[in-house]
Amino acid sequence: MAQVFRLPIVIEQDENGVFIVECPVIQGCHSYGYTLEEALKNIEEAIQLCIEERLMHGEPPLSADWREVEVLVKVETYSPR
Repeated sequence: MAQVFRLPIVIEQDENGVFIVECPVIQGCHSYGYTLEEALKNIEEAIQLCIEERLMHGEPPLSADWREVEVLVKVETYSPR
């Protein structure tokens, strides 16, 4: 039986242009790629492997719960002095 998970990921680009990706609701689940497409493909594979490993050890598939929040932020126009 298969289950579909919709999970958040964090994408950052380091000083060398490498895309670093992580899934913050699965402890230790991260990857990277030299292009965004490669990084996304790699994190999908990492998530699948991490969940399978957790389930094999009798752990819940996710190590944290998550929610989305909507935040209104007033942004002032930046003017250098």
